[in-house]
Amino acid sequence: MKTAQIKWALVAAMALTATSGFAQESKVGYINTQRITTESAPAKAAQAKLEAEFSKRQKDLADVQQSLKSMSDKFERDAPAMSEAQRTTRQKEFAEQNRDFQRKQREFQEDLNGRRNEELQQVLDKANKAVKQVATDEKYDIVIQEVVYSSPRHDITEKVLKILNQSAK
Repeated sequence: MKTAQIKWALVAAMALTATSGFAQESKVGYINTQRITTESAPAKAAQAKLEAEFSKRQKDLADVQQSLKSMSDKFERDAPAMSEAQRTTRQKEFAEQNRDFQRKQREFQEDLNGRRNEELQQVLDKANKAVKQVATDEKYDIVIQEVVYSSPRHDITEKVLKILNQSAK
């Protein structure tokens, strides 16, 4: 899907350049979305917010995982001296606690991914406004993201980052 969008954007850019080349030169720019989602102040704030929101659950899961490992190690040590009934009981306890841990870990990952997507969407919305501002102010005909190669003179990522970082203060 994304590659199809890129191809259509490139076709549109080439068509725009070819048809408007007779009348005037087109002004094309591009942005590096990855840089915006990692280097901008709103992206860093979102990451810090997610870490604060999920750090306790992550620590709790790590503690449960360590507890399960200890339980498994203890079982391995004590198993030869246990009766068959005791081994079966401990194995069932371990399996039940492990299933519960796996479920909690899945829920954590789903919650984290959902929140990360929400925060990323907010960052991208702000970035799109900044891109539109730069494009309007500097009279760009087209702005493309995710290009294979472009001359650095077409890169407007720094300008967008500057606007995003100023608006975050």
